[in-house]
Amino acid sequence: MTYPLLPLTEATAHPFTHAPHRTLVTLAFPVLLSLIAEPLTGLVDTAFVSRLGATSLGALGVGTMVLSSVIWIFNFLGIGTQTEVGQSIGGGDRDRTRRVNGLALTLSGLFGLMLLVVGLPATSLLATLMGATGDMHADAVTYIQIRWFGAPAVLITVAAFGTLRGLQDMRVPLWIAVGVNVANIALDAALIFGVGPVPALGVAGAALATVISQWLGAVCAGGLVFARLGRPDRFRFAEAGRLLRVGSDLFVRTGMLTLFLLLAARAATRIGAESAAAHQAIRQFWIFTALFLDAFGITGQSLVAYFMGAGSRNTARRVAGVVCAWSVGVGVALALAMWLGQGVVIRLLVPASAVAVFIPAWLISALSQPINALSFATDGLHWGTGDFRFLRNVMLLSTGVGAAVLFLFGSETLTAVWVVTFGWIILRATFGVLRIWPGIGAHAPLRKPARSSA
Repeated sequence: MTYPLLPLTEATAHPFTHAPHRTLVTLAFPVLLSLIAEPLTGLVDTAFVSRLGATSLGALGVGTMVLSSVIWIFNFLGIGTQTEVGQSIGGGDRDRTRRVNGLALTLSGLFGLMLLVVGLPATSLLATLMGATGDMHADAVTYIQIRWFGAPAVLITVAAFGTLRGLQDMRVPLWIAVGVNVANIALDAALIFGVGPVPALGVAGAALATVISQWLGAVCAGGLVFARLGRPDRFRFAEAGRLLRVGSDLFVRTGMLTLFLLLAARAATRIGAESAAAHQAIRQFWIFTALFLDAFGITGQSLVAYFMGAGSRNTARRVAGVVCAWSVGVGVALALAMWLGQGVVIRLLVPASAVAVFIPAWLISALSQPINALSFATDGLHWGTGDFRFLRNVMLLSTGVGAAVLFLFGSETLTAVWVVTFGWIILRATFGVLRIWPGIGAHAPLRKPARSSA
């Protein structure tokens, strides 16, 4: 579903104003499917590589954690672009939309090349810092080095998806994500275990399959957004500076988020191979559910940005209430599904030697889902208002507290690692909600106005 690039008026009122639940679900459903498809790459790799044993699966966990941690730091290319595009269409400024898209894609390509150049020589050190040793270290280095070549493709796709979702076109990212994962599954089967003249490449095959599929997605996404909007006639340095300022806040925020996840993964890896393998399985599924929950957050971001750009804060607050209600409901459903589906996950993703440490940590992760849903929902809402600095400060506080507690109490068992992670989630969700209701802090964008602004 897409909407015209016009300011909000009676003649062009957004469907959310008269059918909020239907509009939210209609927009969120393709986002939901695309976000499920995106981390499916990691789940498919985990399922295939788990057949190679705990050491290979632990190496995959180290590799994916390093790569996702580094690349997530640059997610401002998607988040900032989505907000800027959403606000520009709310105000009816198509030229600005075109310029923002061009800037985002240009920056994404440059940052991706930088990651490739800097990352390759640092790979061995990164694997060591994650606690990998011996055969696990060797496999992790091989996997990471190959995956660096997909970094530009990943960032280009992230930026293009930001533009499309800012335009409230949620379907094209879905089809691209599905295509990428279908390609990855087919390539995994051939490259990891070999088929015909293709030799079995093991962990290296999983990395190569991912890189090829990522570049296919980037070419499609980049081409489609330029076909939709056209190329910008010129760039404005002020707009580039704004996107980079947004990037600086999101860079710190995402860096702190990924730092905590890295510390949790490192703690699990240092406990032993079984703990590392179990943590990899839980982490991959947690990322899967987190992005599943983020469907409403991303949709809320686009809607809030649109209404804030159109000067309708009351409608943006209405979006916040609807998004949070749906998110918590889905979080409860996911918690129940994880509890009931534990045995299936063990059979698919967990080596037999790691089952005992897996079960209690898995149950804690399941219990966190409703609160996790609320944290992702409020993140998306605040992204839509451009309240990036507040989110940065909340993440600094949450990660500082979480890292300290993890250092003191989270180094003995995998269960302790996930208890600390649950506390980290609670802190983020609490501040996210309080920023809206009642609207804590100075200049809270979604605080109820003294009189109607719509």
